[in-house]
Amino acid sequence: MPRVRWGILSTSGFARTKVVPALRRCDHVELAAIASRDLARARAVAAELAIPKAYGSYDELLADPDVDAVYIPLPNHLHVAWSIKALEAGKHVLCEKPIATSAGDAQRLLEAARRHPRQKIMEAFMYRLHPQWRRAVGLVRDGGVGEPLVVQSLFSYFNDDPDNVRNQPDIGGGALLDIGCYAISVARLVFGAEPRRALGLTDTDPRFGTDRITTALLDFGRRTSSFTCSTQLQPYQRVHILGTEGRIEIEIPFNAPPDRPCRLWHQRGAHIDEIALEVCDQYTIEGDALSRAILDDTPVPTPLEDAVANMRALDAVFASARSGSWVDLA
Repeated sequence: MPRVRWGILSTSGFARTKVVPALRRCDHVELAAIASRDLARARAVAAELAIPKAYGSYDELLADPDVDAVYIPLPNHLHVAWSIKALEAGKHVLCEKPIATSAGDAQRLLEAARRHPRQKIMEAFMYRLHPQWRRAVGLVRDGGVGEPLVVQSLFSYFNDDPDNVRNQPDIGGGALLDIGCYAISVARLVFGAEPRRALGLTDTDPRFGTDRITTALLDFGRRTSSFTCSTQLQPYQRVHILGTEGRIEIEIPFNAPPDRPCRLWHQRGAHIDEIALEVCDQYTIEGDALSRAILDDTPVPTPLEDAVANMRALDAVFASARSGSWVDLA
C-alpha cells in the first residue's frame, strides 16, 4: 500500500508508549525519523521503536526530504510555533490537542496554514474517529434521542507531580487545556453548533498555579452542555447525551482502550440497548485518516477551523472564571 513517511517531533512518554506503536500498525504510515533536543535520547528511542533516523534537533528532522509528515506531541505552548515551522518546511502536520494556548495563537496557525494550502494539518482529537463516536453521533443525527438538548461530561485523573508539563502554567498546563478541551469539543460535535456564551469556575492549585478543577456551562441557546475536568480527582470519564426521547451514555469516551471493546448505552423510552464496538486503536485510525487525506489530496477529517472554534470556547471559560460572570462568544 502507498505510505506517508512520518517524523516524530519529541521523544515524550505519550508519543513513545501510545501514539508511535499505534502508527506502526497503520496501513499508510511509514515511521521514518524521530527528533529530540538530546541526540543520545533520540537515538535510544529510535532504537527502542525501530525508527530508522534519529535527530538531535527538531529543525534537522524538518529539513529531512525523506519525511512527508510530522506528529507534534510537544508541550502546549510549542504547538503553534512548531506547526508553522513544519508547514514552512513543506511537511504535513498532526498536532496534539489543544492546538494552541489561546484562540489568537490558533488563528495565527490557521492563517499560516492558508499560506500553505498543499500541506494538510489537523488537531489530534483522535476520539472523534473512534467507531463509538461515529455510532453515537449517527444515533443523534438519526433522531435516536429525539431533540438533543443536554451534553454532560466528566474527565479526571490524579497527577500532582510538579515536574509534569500538565502542572506548569507557563507552558499551557492545567485541567481545562489538557482535558477540558475534549468536553468542549464533544458538545460542539454532538450539537453541530457553537456555544453562544460560557460560564466557568476553577479551583487553582496554590503550588502550581494551574486549574486543578474546572467546571463549566456552555449555552447553545435552548441546548446546554456542562462539564467538570480535573488533574487531581479520582480517574474517571463519562459522557451523557440527553434528548426529548432518549439518551446515550458513553463508558470510556476519550481514552478508549485499544485492547478491548468499548461500550455505549442507548435508551429510548424504557428500552436500553448496550452496544459493544469492535476492538480498535483510535490513534491508528487517526494516523491512517490523515495519511489517506495526504495521499488522496482530500480534506482532513477535522479542519483547522474547528480547532480555532474550540479554542475560542476555551478562552471564554477561562475569562468567565476570572470575571465570575458569563462571557459571550459572539
